[in-house]
Amino acid sequence: MQKVDHVGIAVKSIDVSLDYYINTLGLTLLAVEEVASQKVRVAFIDAGNIKLELLEPLGEDGPIAKFIKKRGEGVHHIAFGVTDIRSRMAELREKGVQLLQEEPKPGAGGAEVAFLHPKSSFGVLYELCDKSGKGD
Repeated sequence: MQKVDHVGIAVKSIDVSLDYYINTLGLTLLAVEEVASQKVRVAFIDAGNIKLELLEPLGEDGPIAKFIKKRGEGVHHIAFGVTDIRSRMAELREKGVQLLQEEPKPGAGGAEVAFLHPKSSFGVLYELCDKSGKGD
């Protein structure tokens, strides 16, 4: 793992939540985009030494919608920056870590992403985020 790339925060509405992050906390909005593969709309916020990723569900059936329905809004995952995500996934599998998918999926900002099952990570959902070759 290279560094913590971002912390994902599930929200019901990015538009409502942005007021708090931008106007109350004084942070800077970097970008907003939809990530169809994850059924979310995301907003990246510059929090100094780390980014916050607000995750708004696009519909009722995606993972963020299910998370909010079960647990409410709040911290969803911690993402580690990696290079060569497929090799890293294979290495983790060899070490007995359960992943939530066999292959990386498209993520925000053109990254490739994969998630470690919380059962393998002491209850924390970790994301591998590979931006190598994506210009970040």
